[in-house]
Amino acid sequence: MFCDFDGTITAVETFAGMLKAFAPELSAKIMPELYARRLTLREGVRQMLESIPSERYPEMIAFADDKPTRSGLRELLEDCQKWEIPFVVVSGGLRDMVERVLRRSEGGESPLIERVSAIAAVEVETSSGNLRVPSQDFEGETELMGKVRVMAQYPAQTRIAIGDSLTDINMALEAEIVFARDRLQDYLEGEGKPYIPWNDFFDIRDRVQQFIAA
Repeated sequence: MFCDFDGTITAVETFAGMLKAFAPELSAKIMPELYARRLTLREGVRQMLESIPSERYPEMIAFADDKPTRSGLRELLEDCQKWEIPFVVVSGGLRDMVERVLRRSEGGESPLIERVSAIAAVEVETSSGNLRVPSQDFEGETELMGKVRVMAQYPAQTRIAIGDSLTDINMALEAEIVFARDRLQDYLEGEGKPYIPWNDFFDIRDRVQQFIAA
């Protein structure tokens, strides 16, 4: 099971919201080009990140501190462990931000990261005046985080993709089962790719349970 982070695990834009806050002028120019698919994620995200001073990196990561996770995630993760289905977080955003959210301990519960099989996300260097985005392990031709390349590390007969937007298109097209919400639904309809709409992770847990029982 391969799950996006920004706007999927988090209930609100987190990485995209951070870019709008820390690189407002450039993000206002670049993001519409990304959504219209006139500029690649590889180019656009790298440009926005590398425009931000390295000294602001701790603030950028802390931007995620008050962003809620979507309901049902803990329950889905618990059941994935029972089903022996690896749950891999694949994000076109910052790894440190993903980990920051998943390491939170709420209501005395263990951090969600303990139930996640792996995290694949973007890493940056902070040793220069501005952030630098080096070549990434799974960088693709059009993506900083080539989610299909991550999927290839986990051979399986049935691959489940969960996402909400532009960064999830290639992953969704590759997967056998797709749970899509928001912009991703529109993109997939344009591609003629079937998907299952969802509101929260309880929806996904229930549908996967049905697939397993069938």
